[in-house]
Amino acid sequence: MIPMKTPSPNTANLFNNIQAKATDEQVDVLLSTPQCRIERIVSMGHHSVDDFWYQQSEDEWVLLVQGGAVLRYQQPDELITMVAGDYYLIPAHRPHRVESTDDKNPTIWLAIFLS
Repeated sequence: MIPMKTPSPNTANLFNNIQAKATDEQVDVLLSTPQCRIERIVSMGHHSVDDFWYQQSEDEWVLLVQGGAVLRYQQPDELITMVAGDYYLIPAHRPHRVESTDDKNPTIWLAIFLS
């Protein structure tokens, strides 16, 4: 039998402390270094504001842990439908937006930003 370890202060659960029906997406930075930032993002029917496009200077690898979402790319126009377990690399400087997320259940993203 493997002995149980007491969780360190850096141990947490991805599904804890989720705000119900928040007006804005919940963004929690789980880890941040000069080369990498890991965020948990919780969406509940949230989407990008009309005519707004993200165009960040970092590569972003996203994993949809729970829920569902639709991403839209610009140049060329492309829709990506994601379900739990899907992951995707969003290249730096590529315009994209969140078209929709599940409005009945929390959509939980794990986003890793690479410098």
